[in-house]
Amino acid sequence: MTIAADALARDTAAMQALLEKQRAAFTAELPVSAAVRKDRLNRALKLMLEHREAFKKALSDDFGHRPAEMTDITDIMGSVKPLKHALKHVDEWMKPERRKLDFPLGLLGAKAIVEWQPKGVVGVIAPWNFPINLTFAPLANILAAGNRAMIKPSEFTPATSELMRTAFAQYFDEAEVATVVGGPEVGKAFSELAFDHLIFTGATSIARHVMAAAAKNLVPLTLELGGKSPTVISRSADIASATERVAMGKMMNAGQICLAPDYMLVPQEKEAEIVEGLKAATTKMYPSLLANDDYTSVISKRHRDRLEAHIEDARAKGAEIVEVNPANEDFSKQNTNKMPLTIIRNPTDEMTVMQEEIFGPVLPVKSYKSVEDAIGYINSKERPLGLYWFGTDAGEERQMLDKTVSGGVTVNDVIFHVAQEDLPFGGIGPAGMGNYHGHDGFKTFSHAKSIYKQPKMDLAGLAGFKPPYGEKTRKALARELKG
Repeated sequence: MTIAADALARDTAAMQALLEKQRAAFTAELPVSAAVRKDRLNRALKLMLEHREAFKKALSDDFGHRPAEMTDITDIMGSVKPLKHALKHVDEWMKPERRKLDFPLGLLGAKAIVEWQPKGVVGVIAPWNFPINLTFAPLANILAAGNRAMIKPSEFTPATSELMRTAFAQYFDEAEVATVVGGPEVGKAFSELAFDHLIFTGATSIARHVMAAAAKNLVPLTLELGGKSPTVISRSADIASATERVAMGKMMNAGQICLAPDYMLVPQEKEAEIVEGLKAATTKMYPSLLANDDYTSVISKRHRDRLEAHIEDARAKGAEIVEVNPANEDFSKQNTNKMPLTIIRNPTDEMTVMQEEIFGPVLPVKSYKSVEDAIGYINSKERPLGLYWFGTDAGEERQMLDKTVSGGVTVNDVIFHVAQEDLPFGGIGPAGMGNYHGHDGFKTFSHAKSIYKQPKMDLAGLAGFKPPYGEKTRKALARELKG
């Protein structure tokens, strides 16, 4: 066995032992009271707030530069809100639900109840783009549901992952919540563990491997992926407002967001005005980029090279490339991986930028003649995680909502639906499987246990469904099976 293989074997054995320890502690604790759940949620909240400054520094170090304010908004506030929401509602969510019975069972004393029972140990595989938020947001639901958690953060944000590991160890016994760090091989072994549920946030290509690994143990999955989220500008839209909001969403985290506007569909005759609007909005928010503390760097040179390859491929295949570089800075002589917004006009499906999720500050703008054409184009592609529509035409809005299928929709802005804790967040098809946030997340990480309570009387005999069968049976069946 090689040194690397020996190390992986030890890591895998340690993860298996940790899983067994958490499951044993979980089983011994049942039932998990509301007080215990709230205590864990409060400790997670305290961890987040007391490590706020350290998390901001770690994330900026990992990215090469990331604005402290943006980390506060997206990762810190984006974690605090779901934790507080769960604390406020967990008592209500835990209440058993009474369900209706076939007549006349209820009158005779029978009862039907659904109890929300924790599943056990939930695995969390978090990505690098919002590593804190995309750990703590599902964790809020996981802890509210009464589960234990094992977390595998991304190896692409090593400083943040290590801080997370040490911070969780300060506030939680490893039998409650634990963090496992390591590279792709550790991640692969983690995904093969027999969790009671596994949530993965990341690329669709990796999700296929995660799903195959989970299938070996029939582990239920929540997959939060991505895809090419379209933005449709209606002829009825306010162009200045729409382009400002699209530019803000696209430039946030330098476009490294699973819900970032991936491409725009715009009315043919308004394309030039919309491109100018994007340029003006970007210039207003970011008059310069390289030394601008408000603008995030692309995570690595490898990702920057990938994005630049998309741009060159589009250029070679006939697209018009519009670089939005307000201060005319030289990006070839930088120490970070910052990139300007690059608008690609006249993109075609032969270009790689229209085939793969972009995940960076590159924005194709494609024109349409009719809204039906725009809808047809969206429906010819894989179903996206998000869809954005701008306009005031209520009939067209309804048409867009009814005739397209996506994970979620924001009308007259981008991304905002993910920030609403009472809305389920999730994808569909290649964009994901299952959802979480709020009450929906509590249900995702709980087992809906059906309980039926039979009264003392012999209902089967009373109904004629107990042998020996006879006339009473035939009459009962006739009543139940008549058209």
